[in-house]
Amino acid sequence: MNNFSKIGFILATLGSSIGLGHIWRFPYMAGTNGGGAFIVFYLFLAIVIGVSMLIAEMLIGNKAKSNPVESFAKLEPNHKSTWKFIGIMAIGGPMVMTFYAVVLGWVLYYLFVGSFNLPQNLQEAQTTFETLATGSIPTQIAGLLACMFLTAYIVAKGAKDGIEKLNLILMPLLFIIFIGLFFYAMSFDSFGKAVDFMFKFDIEKITPQVAVDVLGQVFFALSLGLGTILIYGAYANDNENLFSSSVWVVISGIFVSLVAGLIIFTLIFAFEGEPAAGPKLMFISLPLAFSQLENSVGFFANIIAFLFMLCVAFAGITSTVSIVEPAIAYLRDRFDWTQAKATWICCGIITIFGVMVILSITKDYSVLFSFGGTSLFDWMDLATSKVLMPFGGFFCLIFSAYVIGKERLRKYTESFFSPAMFELWYAIIAYIAPLVIAIIALAPILF
Repeated sequence: MNNFSKIGFILATLGSSIGLGHIWRFPYMAGTNGGGAFIVFYLFLAIVIGVSMLIAEMLIGNKAKSNPVESFAKLEPNHKSTWKFIGIMAIGGPMVMTFYAVVLGWVLYYLFVGSFNLPQNLQEAQTTFETLATGSIPTQIAGLLACMFLTAYIVAKGAKDGIEKLNLILMPLLFIIFIGLFFYAMSFDSFGKAVDFMFKFDIEKITPQVAVDVLGQVFFALSLGLGTILIYGAYANDNENLFSSSVWVVISGIFVSLVAGLIIFTLIFAFEGEPAAGPKLMFISLPLAFSQLENSVGFFANIIAFLFMLCVAFAGITSTVSIVEPAIAYLRDRFDWTQAKATWICCGIITIFGVMVILSITKDYSVLFSFGGTSLFDWMDLATSKVLMPFGGFFCLIFSAYVIGKERLRKYTESFFSPAMFELWYAIIAYIAPLVIAIIALAPILF
């Protein structure tokens, strides 16, 4: 198997985690869910539950050295194929990709076009985005095709020569640009207001719906329940310290999320934008803020806009290569295809569905590609972030704790866990995490 190097494994897993989930989704989710209340709850779940689940999912792949479907059967004591059903999580990646690639296509548009043609008022900002998202079908399809071609080209080269090399280049660049933008944001008077908005905790704002959104964000941001972490674990070396790798991934992801939020909300508050703009936050409110900045610093505002969107594009493409890899690994192993053949076939199918997702949000074709009054775009988001990913993560925990079993897990983790740490981790994956996921998932029904 074409394994990652030690640093390659950490950067690849980090690249999977740090994507649109951290930079696009996290700020708008925080903005629409009470700011500090959402963020504090997110930090708790990401650190306590997220790290533990990352280790469990990495461990399954690392010990089975196989794709998400076959891994469960290999680690089940009697090698029963019935456990393969958990591997259905592998379909979640292509489903996420159908709308993720569409959003990344928007990012590419704003990177190369929008950054140098900033809107002059709110109406112009709204019109630009609405024209792109609901009317400009050729432009969106071009963005989708660019995203899918780049993803397929990289993944077809394999774990070592494709995915690892991509992350070795893009992840350091992303952090350098992000830190520069963060220090620039600190120079604004509105930086303090952004800090207050993001970290002022009001427990009354934590509702059942906020809890569900936080859980969905943890899974989405950390790529849990998709088989991505599992397959990356399979590509890691046998002596990999999965605990330290998981901590690095979670802490770095939190850092990027918080920095992205502070940059965005600083600019939004500086120019009286709307922090609760929802998914459109980065495409309407932020370009308008850059436009207002243009009045004081001129063309430098266009450079700042370009660098920010470049960060988002970098983060997005490092995630797309990981999102599709579990399904590609299954196709490669199941049909004895080459990595390249499995990649191009899988990405081709995703592209076809991606076009349907685009049509579902356009004015002319939304009726044909909407179900129950909800677009295919929103259905894919709901089905993955609130159903497939939590359930995939839940069953990974059950499988680890009760099928692999405590004693085998103790042996698997003895190289990086002390006895006390192992007991704590096992308690989390066997009792605490499954209970938290079940309660939060059922909260909208029960309350």
